[in-house]
Amino acid sequence: MGRTLALLYGILSYLVFFGTFLYAFWFLWSMDAERPASPLARALLINAGLLALFAVQHSVMARQWFKNAWTKIIPPPMERSTYVLLASLLLLALIRFWQPLPTVIWEVENTPGRFLLRALFVLGWLLVLVSTFLIDHFELFGLKQAWSYWRGRSFQPPAFKTPALYRFVRHPIYLGWIIAFWSTPLMTLDHLFFAIITTAYILLAIQFEERDLIQFHGEAYKVYRSGVSMLVPWPSKRKAP
Repeated sequence: MGRTLALLYGILSYLVFFGTFLYAFWFLWSMDAERPASPLARALLINAGLLALFAVQHSVMARQWFKNAWTKIIPPPMERSTYVLLASLLLLALIRFWQPLPTVIWEVENTPGRFLLRALFVLGWLLVLVSTFLIDHFELFGLKQAWSYWRGRSFQPPAFKTPALYRFVRHPIYLGWIIAFWSTPLMTLDHLFFAIITTAYILLAIQFEERDLIQFHGEAYKVYRSGVSMLVPWPSKRKAP
């Protein structure tokens, strides 16, 4: 019974994530539509708080010291699903309580330019999704752990690999997010605030994440990091082995 509940919990967490992913797509796509403005100070305070809550959860729960403590409370096969579920719920809260500041910062009015930016927005989201499948999508979002537990098998974390896009940039998922956050023909004040803060968070989160990856994969990741650019495939970087 416990294994079945763990599997159902993993499936539920994944479905919440995927629904949130689609909802977030629409939120950012329509973020710059005409809306009633919130008071500036109140809006910035609330929006900053929402982003901070998401960032703290996203980073702290991903650290190994937290996982070691957390899995003394919940079964290890449910750890990743719990992380995914809480991240999704916090993102839903961010979308629900986000305060609009529709002051226009810039606007691209010509049709080709608008089309290009909208296409880049969609490309960014596709880059995120495709990149998760290139490594191990269902492990990343907790389903594989729950499935292995339900079948009574020991779960083995995926081996270090650098498929396709990962041979050109170390973090194509983060690159996709950055492209999506900044690609809009109409940039409003709250969208700009969102893009700046999330980009800064991504750059910081990469430092923590790579520290963990070095601990897990040792010299292999150090060699990879020395040969492949973090987010932009600069030609000066040699190819990963």
